[in-house]
Amino acid sequence: VQLQASGGGLVQAGGSLRLACAASGRTLSRYTMGWFRQAPGKERDFVAAISWSTGTTYYADFVKGRFTISRDNAKNTVYLQMNSLKPEDTAVYYCGAAVYGVDPFDRRRYTYWGQGTLVTVSS
Repeated sequence: VQLQASGGGLVQAGGSLRLACAASGRTLSRYTMGWFRQAPGKERDFVAAISWSTGTTYYADFVKGRFTISRDNAKNTVYLQMNSLKPEDTAVYYCGAAVYGVDPFDRRRYTYWGQGTLVTVSS
């Protein structure tokens, strides 16, 4: 599976961005797709995930109510809609693919990763 993340940029606090992760190379029906983020000097943290086949979603507590993960079957693309952005959301955001059934919160379970897209939120 090849993953291509896009949509990052510079936004003011309170603003919105939509990230996209386009997948190719394999059907995603057996995968869970996740978004993680990594700020400078910190570990890569879980943000959100979605089971491709069931549509079940998972969120980190710090993004609940602000971020929404979704998928477009026809485009083989996963989206992360980010609203009410805060300066502490600044990070490189990565999309990943994990075989369905593993712990979606655990980055070590993800087999494939995209290249990352930078999100910068100014105060």
